Amino acid sequence: MHAALLTRKTVRLAARAAFAATAAVALALGMAGSASAATSTRTVTDGGATFTLRVTAPGTAAAAGQNVTVTGSGFNPAKGVYVGLCAVTGAPGAAKPTPCLGGSDQAGTTGASHWVNNTFGGTLPNTSAFGAGGTFNVTIHVKADLGNGQICGETVECAIVTRADHFNSSNRKYDVHVPVTFN
Repeated sequence: MHAALLTRKTVRLAARAAFAATAAVALALGMAGSASAATSTRTVTDGGATFTLRVTAPGTAAAAGQNVTVTGSGFNPAKGVYVGLCAVTGAPGAAKPTPCLGGSDQAGTTGASHWVNNTFGGTLPNTSAFGAGGTFNVTIHVKADLGNGQICGETVECAIVTRADHFNSSNRKYDVHVPVTFN
């Protein structure tokens, strides 16, 4: 009878261990398949007002390409920004993020960039207006190959960025970088 008790106890412990191991593997596989989010924050003063810019985007993406959701808040709704994947050099604001995947996608065919502004937002492909508090939530298509030999993680460092639109393209105040790696 004592041997039967030991066997049941051993079986229960083995079952619990197997369940824990299976759960750990499932959790690891689930995490490996999904993109983890990264957030960058930058505070700027523009025209006497202070804006705390926050951009959240995936920190990893598939090298062959995938759609990612990028959210932002705290932007100045009077200043349009582009959201896209670009090669970056230095800290946000140090140098214009360029080249960017898809370039100027005015036809809206690549989905590689999105223009957020309150003048034309929502009237052209890949555009939207800012929400309350300078917020946005957009989807862009990213991939490691920017073209012309520019490969993220190999020949250039890349980030999902915001940068001033073409009405104020030399303004580096609204540059925010979320570094991204490709697997």
